[in-house]
Amino acid sequence: MAAKLGRRTDARRMLFRSLLTSLFDRERIVTTEAKAREVRSLAERLITVARRGDLNARREILRWLLDEGVAKKLCDQIAPRYADRQGGYTRVTKLERRRGDGAPLALLELV
Repeated sequence: MAAKLGRRTDARRMLFRSLLTSLFDRERIVTTEAKAREVRSLAERLITVARRGDLNARREILRWLLDEGVAKKLCDQIAPRYADRQGGYTRVTKLERRRGDGAPLALLELV
């Protein structure tokens, strides 16, 4: 996690946990480009861990996600989709700038 995003460590970690939970629940989220780039690497790692499918993998995933139901969905539905894929589970697509402050937005979705 290289970018600090203007937050303290605990707030940044909670932001990432929230974004990851939303991503795996809805399978696509709209956020700023900087947040999308940071969350993308975490999401890729979590999917790789979920592909193992053992108890330890589920516990590692629960350390990052806020909802056990979403963790179950990641292990049982999302990870098997990528069983024969060597990475590249997510896609970041740039969108128009946010109207209020002009922040660059991006769509982060599972491929």
